[in-house]
Amino acid sequence: MWNKIGRIVSLIQKDLGISPEEALDMFYRSRTNQLMRDPSTMLYTLGDRYLADEVMRDK
Repeated sequence: MWNKIGRIVSLIQKDLGISPEEALDMFYRSRTNQLMRDPSTMLYTLGDRYLADEVMRDK
């Protein structure tokens, strides 16, 4: 899952033109992150691009 988080954060950083630290903070504060950690949602099985877009919508 760590590699997936890294890929998502990288997409957020590039899309928004922010630092990796800001993108990581945005990811960890997002509702999407909370839902990804809940195995019953199966959200972690979705694509990186979809999840990055969801994180950016959460802000």
